[in-house]
Formats: sequence, structure tokens, C-alpha cells
Amino acid sequence: MKKLTLLLLFIFAGIISSEAQTPKMMFGDTSRKGVPFSKDPHVIRFKGRFLMYYSVPGYTDQAGVVHGWGVAIAESKDLVNWTRIGEVNTDPEATYEVKGFAAPCALVVKNKVHLFYQTYGNGNKDAICHAWSTDGISFTRNKTNPIFSPDGDWNCGRAIDAEVIPFNGKYYLYYATRDPNYKIQMQGVAVASGKTNFEKQDWTNLSKDAPMLKPELTWERDCIEGASIINKNGELFMFYAGAYNNAPQQIGVAKSSDGVHWTRLSDQPFVANGKPGEWNSSESGHPHIFANPKGDDYLFFQGNNDNGKTWFLSNVKISWKNGNPEIEK
Repeated sequence: MKKLTLLLLFIFAGIISSEAQTPKMMFGDTSRKGVPFSKDPHVIRFKGRFLMYYSVPGYTDQAGVVHGWGVAIAESKDLVNWTRIGEVNTDPEATYEVKGFAAPCALVVKNKVHLFYQTYGNGNKDAICHAWSTDGISFTRNKTNPIFSPDGDWNCGRAIDAEVIPFNGKYYLYYATRDPNYKIQMQGVAVASGKTNFEKQDWTNLSKDAPMLKPELTWERDCIEGASIINKNGELFMFYAGAYNNAPQQIGVAKSSDGVHWTRLSDQPFVANGKPGEWNSSESGHPHIFANPKGDDYLFFQGNNDNGKTWFLSNVKISWKNGNPEIEK
């Protein structure tokens, strides 16, 4: 009887472990490569529906035309089940994004979706761009694009992974960049007036003399990128990706009262990569913290278990106990 009880316990534990390996949300866009491949999620609620913007990889079509990285759009009613509904249009006049664009950040302001994204494939000349839309699908480019790249001797001039938030009457633009040797990825921040149209001349780099945040912990290795920020009662919480893709990349959290100076909440990852065999064993990366207007928060992120041959997007529900984020079990 004792052996049978132990056997049943092991079987039950195995079932729980198996279920834990596959989250409720597992989204992978197959449209460009024929296999699930979606990265860099960003979710908004707009005109009664949830929209998710995410990066899709470059490909060569049947006519032999090469297409660069792009940004696709999916729709959901429940934040779990998603349906692809299109891609952000490529502007033939936007020569700065001819090699592709990626890493979207969407911000709803006065019934418009403002999309911030990076050019792709230009090395240290990659920069942040801006477009806007009244329906969340068809976008008009900002005539001053690219709207931001950093100055300062500590970086290489590149700007990627934009995150734009309103805070204390201004807009803060967070970006990732690399050192002049193009090895270490770090975070910086710029600011614009609350009345900005998000044009190039409106931004002031607050990280001109030094990075805002750089890798310091062992698990962060040579990279901090993909900042995503939520305002909780006047305090900012940054969910960020530490280490380069599949190193493994994992997710950390830092806190700030002014949007510029940050303190990590822990020296351990908030979301670690999975165990061998789990869907995210190669990484849990590039987070987006979604403040649902309905009142509950979700952390979206990317993951895979094959060193980047495929990429899925998933989420976990976040609760706030004692003023800090926790993953709901």
C-alpha cells in the first residue's frame, strides 16, 4: 500500500510538472518562416479589443524578393488566445527602414496608437522611429524619423528596444544601446515635454554622460535590454531582459522614483529560463508588462527551447503584494 501511494504521488507530481511546462498562452506566428517565430511582444487595449504588436523575422518570398524584419499585429479577447490580423505597413518612402524594423512599443494617446520601433540591420546606425494610427493597424510615419539616437562617448550611437511612458507630466523614452566596442548592451533614457508630437527635435538625452543601467549581476552577463515599465502609485517598476538571446536571457526587475535612477529588487531573475525540456529552456526574454485597464496586470515575454530556431510568446499574471510584483501561481 505504501509503494502504491508513493507511485501515485510520483505520477501526480509528474502531471503537475508537465502542465507547468506549457502555459495557457503559447502564441507563435508561422506566416513568415513556416514555423512559430514571434518576438518582442507589446500589448495594448484599444477601442474595445486587445492588440499585440510583435517582431517577425525577415524572409525571401517566392519571387526572390528579400523582406527585412517587420512588426505584426494580433488580436485577442482574453489575453490568452490570439489571432494574427496583419502587419504594420512598410512605407516605400522610409528609406531608413529599408532593411527592416522591429521591437515595437505601442502607446495610446487621445484615441491614437503611437508606435515606437527600431530600424534593423544598420549596426550602430539603428535608431528609434515613430508612427501613428487611428485604427491600430494602418500607420503614418513621423516625418522627422528616425526620432532618436543617443549622443555621449559611452555608447556607439545606436538605439533599439524603445519604451515610451508618460510620467510626471513628461514622456520618457527608454532605449538600449551598446558601448563603443559594440559588446556591452546597456540602458539609457531620454525625455520630451508632455505636449510633444514625438518629433526628433523634442527629445533630450538624460543619459548623455553614462548609461542609466548596465549589466552588473552574473546572470545579466553582457546585456541589459528590452525595458518595459509600469507606474504603480507614482513609483516605476522596470522589467528588463538580462543577457543576450539564449545565453540564456532572463527577466529582472528594478524600481525608481524619478525614472532615471534605478534599484534592482533582487540579484536573481524575476522570470528565469525553464528547465531542460520545457518550452522556455533556452530563454525567458524581452518582457512587456501590460497594465490592463480592467485592473489586472500581465507580464508578456518571449521564449524557446531550441536556441532560437522557433520563438513563442506567453504571459504570466502579476499581483502586487507589499508594493512589489509577484507571479500568480
